[in-house]
Amino acid sequence: MRHRKKGRKIGSDASHRNAILKGLAGEIIRHEKVTTTEVKAKEVKPVVEHVITLAKRGDLHARRQALSTLNGDRELVHKLFAEIGPRFSDRDGGYTRILKVGPRQGDAAPMAIIELV
Repeated sequence: MRHRKKGRKIGSDASHRNAILKGLAGEIIRHEKVTTTEVKAKEVKPVVEHVITLAKRGDLHARRQALSTLNGDRELVHKLFAEIGPRFSDRDGGYTRILKVGPRQGDAAPMAIIELV
């Protein structure tokens, strides 16, 4: 039984899944647009939105929480707090958009583009 277990498995155990989501969230912050599978895009969306909400707060505790979520990458956290946070200062959530692009060539996995609005 999977009572009180939220999220999708993404074909891996919990630690690998968390590493995938943290890395993908960092790439979305870095490039502001990433192509990935639909399942991974839907799973990483809450992570990215939470980190952007932390950037909107802008205090030291929020910066340390974001640093922990983004695997300790200081330049990513700086970009997040200096550029992305102020950009969404007047927006209450909904910072990302998922666009479906069709099946992948090799294994027909459904692909999507996740980008910052």
